Amino acid sequence: MSIRRFSKETLTVERLVGFGALTADAAAFLHALVASKLNIVIAGGTGSGKTSMLNALSSFIPPGERVVVIEDSRELQLQRPHVLQLEARPPDPKGKGGVSIRDLFKATLRMRPDRVVVGEIRSGEALDLIQAMTSGHGGSLTTVHATYPRDTLTRLETMCLMSDVEMPLTAMRMQIASGINILVQVSRLADGRRKLTHITEVLGFDASTGAYLLQDLFLRTYGGVLPGGEIQTALLPTGVMPRCAPQLQEHGVELPAAVLAAVEQRRQDPGLR
Repeated sequence: MSIRRFSKETLTVERLVGFGALTADAAAFLHALVASKLNIVIAGGTGSGKTSMLNALSSFIPPGERVVVIEDSRELQLQRPHVLQLEARPPDPKGKGGVSIRDLFKATLRMRPDRVVVGEIRSGEALDLIQAMTSGHGGSLTTVHATYPRDTLTRLETMCLMSDVEMPLTAMRMQIASGINILVQVSRLADGRRKLTHITEVLGFDASTGAYLLQDLFLRTYGGVLPGGEIQTALLPTGVMPRCAPQLQEHGVELPAAVLAAVEQRRQDPGLR
């Protein structure tokens, strides 16, 4: 038996910033991404803080939107007033009565959701979510077990192949690259602290090379180790202009000043390109 206990206190973005898991600039940038209904996948290893990050990011969803949450076992505590939570059900000893994540997902699309949040992608439901992302259900959020941003897309490929839908691999990869906009990578460092390490934008898929096109928008750099064993790190904008900037403008959201300053600095200093 495995028991997971969650804190009674809501883990807000402000508390994560206070813990040093991310910076105020990164939080403002994530706020802009969520408010603009970009599809975001939070990835990381076991115990890296994926669920906590998803709970915190839910506070950026506009309060008037209808959010449908699908989970294998109920863990998410979304900080929104209009939330419908659905939970999968295992079959009885005779193998009947089971309700899978895929069953719930199909039912969700008939509930007029403004956003669909899947607690964790583990199997063939990945393809259902990707197809929903590419068919007008923007602003979806989910978590995946993966170590690096590029590994996240490879993991999603593998899970899409677990579905009962036969699709050419190239077409599947193009749908993944089209549906997912942002990858948020979290990690548990060697000193035990949980940190956001990457905010990466998915630009597309290059069929000629068979590679996903990615660009890091925020990246954590690592320094030395302090006497107490704490690792010195810094999460900074890379100075790359997000390809999704026009979509932010469509929703009346501006890029944070720190991101624009980093972009301008990168333009003026050729050595940073």
